Amino acid sequence: MRPIAVVGIGADGFSGLGEAARRTLEGADLVIGAPRQLALLPASLAAERRTLPSPLTELFAELPALAAARSVCVLASGDPMLHGIGATLARHFGAEALRVYPHPSALAYVCARLGWAEQEVTLVSAVAHSLDSVRRHLQPGRRLCVYTTGDDGPARLGRLLTEAGCGASRAWLCERLGADDERVVATSAAALSEQRADPLSCVAVEVELEARRRPLAPTPGLPDEAFETDGQLSKWPLRALALAALAPLPGELLWDVGAGSGSIAIEWLRAEPLAHAVAIEQRADRAARITRNAERLGVPELRVVVGEAPAALDGLEPPDAVFVGGGVSRAGLLDACLAALQARRNGRARIVAHAVTVEGERALIDAADRYGGELLRVELSDLEPLGALRGWRPRRPVVQWLARVGDEGAGR
Repeated sequence: MRPIAVVGIGADGFSGLGEAARRTLEGADLVIGAPRQLALLPASLAAERRTLPSPLTELFAELPALAAARSVCVLASGDPMLHGIGATLARHFGAEALRVYPHPSALAYVCARLGWAEQEVTLVSAVAHSLDSVRRHLQPGRRLCVYTTGDDGPARLGRLLTEAGCGASRAWLCERLGADDERVVATSAAALSEQRADPLSCVAVEVELEARRRPLAPTPGLPDEAFETDGQLSKWPLRALALAALAPLPGELLWDVGAGSGSIAIEWLRAEPLAHAVAIEQRADRAARITRNAERLGVPELRVVVGEAPAALDGLEPPDAVFVGGGVSRAGLLDACLAALQARRNGRARIVAHAVTVEGERALIDAADRYGGELLRVELSDLEPLGALRGWRPRRPVVQWLARVGDEGAGR
């Protein structure tokens, strides 16, 4: 198979390409791209033009045969490796099968126009992802560049920001960046909600939060009131403790077993943007609540499985980490979780479990005796009025078990 050329193209069209990219297009037999991208090419190009198929699986199936017989070029918007088709093709075929010609990204143009340091800006793409992903980044002082889709994308973003208490944030609607008719309009997040935009647009935001709202940092231990709950919620100090033990890493998968309100899985995803999580909850009403919490807290990618563990664990991808927050005394549950962790075979697998009942505490002590690990008993107290004075009211103690699982099982 010949290398597949991937050429990034912007609103400035063919004339904005580098010499190597232009030569590649001029020598191509077949050019594949979105209709808008193909329309930017000059009529003088001799290559056959083909619209990018949907779904992309059709392209994956055809490309090897096409590239074996012809010189193939795939068009991408801006930088092909930044939320672009170039990265998708590289994951599927490998970097050695591609020859990528990048173009400046919309992010690069935004930073150039506004004088922002690119490394200090958070990029959020809502093109192939839910717009709710923006919510995890709404900390005061953060600068965002948000890729939207459709002519109503900026308006939907404006409504989301306003609902989240960020309506007063400074915003810039950036349309057709790099083209002769480029437009950058300074506005506010609230005013965005009334605007229609060119489909080729993005939005820059300097986040400002209403004074009455409490900022939600990405560090574990969100305030309890950030979650919708029926009471099945790991309180914030215990969540922070559990996340410190779980220690999410890029690409890792968490099972949150007996997820309740989904707080552990949600905080896992907020702490590590490249991690993944599945929340397993037996009650359908709580599962629906987990989904709402995940959307409102900016991690709509959280997968929710309705079912009772351990049976509900069958068929799930083996995890890198497991948190068990409910049902630790249920027969076979901890053993099933440990077996799944051992199947992962990455040498870093670990389990964290919490118990508040005597039966749960006994199950964790037995598990530690069998598999090793660390047991920690946590006792917290709250300062409350006591007549005319004040005193400490103790909460129920919680026992935490942490065990690391190697290829031979849990280790001491």
